[in-house]
Amino acid sequence: PRPILDMSYSRHFLDFQGSSIPSSMKKLVVTKLSQNFREAVTLRQDSPVPLPGDGDLLVRNPPATQPRFVGINASDINYSAGRYDASVKPPFDIGFEGVGDVVALGLSASADYTVGQAVAYVKAGSFAEYTVVPAKQAVPLPSAKPEFLTLMVSGATAYISLKELGELSEGKKVLVTAAAGGTGQFAVQLAKKAKCHVIGTCSSDEKGGFLKSIGCDRTINYKTENVESVLRKDYPEGVDVVYESVGGKMFDLALNSLATKGRLIVIGFITGYQNPTGLQPVKAELLPAKLLKKSASIRGFFLNHYLSEYKMALKDLLKMYESGDLVCEVDFGDMSPEGKFTGLESVFRAVDYMYMGKNIGKIVVELPHSVNSKL
Repeated sequence: PRPILDMSYSRHFLDFQGSSIPSSMKKLVVTKLSQNFREAVTLRQDSPVPLPGDGDLLVRNPPATQPRFVGINASDINYSAGRYDASVKPPFDIGFEGVGDVVALGLSASADYTVGQAVAYVKAGSFAEYTVVPAKQAVPLPSAKPEFLTLMVSGATAYISLKELGELSEGKKVLVTAAAGGTGQFAVQLAKKAKCHVIGTCSSDEKGGFLKSIGCDRTINYKTENVESVLRKDYPEGVDVVYESVGGKMFDLALNSLATKGRLIVIGFITGYQNPTGLQPVKAELLPAKLLKKSASIRGFFLNHYLSEYKMALKDLLKMYESGDLVCEVDFGDMSPEGKFTGLESVFRAVDYMYMGKNIGKIVVELPHSVNSKL
């Protein structure tokens, strides 16, 4: 019989290996609204460990020597600045996604889950040593590998936006901005799977090499090449689809490079996230004329509005990864000045690293196993 731990009414309890689950934990909390992540967020050392309700799972760094992982997203800064929901006032928890093991659960949740099981989840508050996750929102995994984490927000964003808005088909020309980033890597691969010609912008030759390795047909290093000139010379008729996450000048450039009936998909505008005003100006006054002239379109994409497609997308992505058809590049910050991102304290460094444009693939922070004494 499977072990079942109904923790929904317990104040202090043991995990399934007989270790004491502490009553307090570390977690990151937004204590002030600011686009400066370090100003907005505080590491609290003694927050109470939450208790799972009847339909919940308690997820923690896995047992034995296995770590747990949390993902860094460009939008963590938008969340800490209060841009998503003006009604939410500090203090509130932060972090969108994690991978770990179930250490306790409520009775109803035990119908589908068991302790020791690896799960991934998307839920606000993942930057913590323990997280309560509704069983309905968890995704069972064969193991707690960081690669699975890349698919939860980044992979799903690329998959659903291109499927719903991209109208990809063989021979189409697709431009991916910030192509070597957490979500760009998937846009490149999924467009290639649709037999498109893929162009990717990036900021270094190292990133360009990575993009070529995952199938990018043409890489443009915007630090050494003029993106506008390259596009005008090599793609005089324009590109059919742009997957855009940079904003500002890159948005203008992408808009101008659209082909007739071209589609520009906006999944973010990272250049504006750290600005006090939020947005860098774009030359939008000519927008109606530009769109009309080309019968072109601009579509915004926010994952929360497409949750009906989420489970199907994730299932497909997991299948592709497990069969070796999808590269899930993870960046643990090994090449950052202070080394690998380990522990909640390093989330601040990881966010800085992302905004310096240093990462190749998805930035992931490892939460090491904390040893609790056996009782």
